[in-house]
Amino acid sequence: MLQRMTGSFSGFGFWLILLIAMPAEAIVIRHDVADKHYLATVADYPALATFYVDGAHGSLIAPRWVLTAAHTTFCLQPGSLIRLGAALYPVRRLYVHPEHQPGVSHDIALVELATAVSDIAPVQLYRDSDEAGRDLWFIGAGGTGDGKRGLTVDNVANQGQLRKAQNRVATAQGPLLEFVFDQGAAALPLEGISGGGDSGGPAFLRRNQQFWLLGLSSRGANDHGSFYGGREVYSRVSFFLPWIEQVMHQAGPHVPATLALPQLRRWPDGVTAENILQICQEIRLTAKP
Repeated sequence: MLQRMTGSFSGFGFWLILLIAMPAEAIVIRHDVADKHYLATVADYPALATFYVDGAHGSLIAPRWVLTAAHTTFCLQPGSLIRLGAALYPVRRLYVHPEHQPGVSHDIALVELATAVSDIAPVQLYRDSDEAGRDLWFIGAGGTGDGKRGLTVDNVANQGQLRKAQNRVATAQGPLLEFVFDQGAAALPLEGISGGGDSGGPAFLRRNQQFWLLGLSSRGANDHGSFYGGREVYSRVSFFLPWIEQVMHQAGPHVPATLALPQLRRWPDGVTAENILQICQEIRLTAKP
């Protein structure tokens, strides 16, 4: 599903190609359920963080900490702004898992904020290993479409509209959760699949007004993409709990490289030392004057 980018890019045209090149493709819904039933707001998941003008997400897990998929952080650095609720917060440091293998595993990173978030309750981290068979929710602002036609509305045309969808954990093994985009009798009422502009977004459940984070949107796992039968891989939060807690405990400028890296080892396909600055300038969030 990862596609290589070629040619020259500018403005939103580049951003669209970039999102297509990232490891999956947007929240896509059932063809037989109206889109209005999938529309969401931040109240559906208040801890949602957004990194760029048209997507890429994380979850607030503590007042100064956001958990995300590592591959979403390619344009984040100290001083970058990310959105939580209606406010922008500056990044202090990044911590990328040292075993991150793009398109394979360990797609997880922590973003430390320079300013604590005081008006949003952090999500709880799921600690049990019984994820398989659980019905979870996804949420994100990527493009959309349906299981029969695939992706039909790109990230720019979607204009930041949040959608939520349900899916059942098909497998939970090692560092990964896997989901399948089902149809017919096997599908949940609001069945869907996520990715692309939703990368880093949560697989979560809600109990008694409390949100629990189980997974982070990482990549597609077969050639079906945004169509029925598509499989999607999420980084499994319960597997990474020891790493998350160790990084948060040892946070600072001198964290050993064996624990965390300050940036990605490899950028997404098509992003190079020659164009990274232009790309990030085009997609970064900025404070209004």
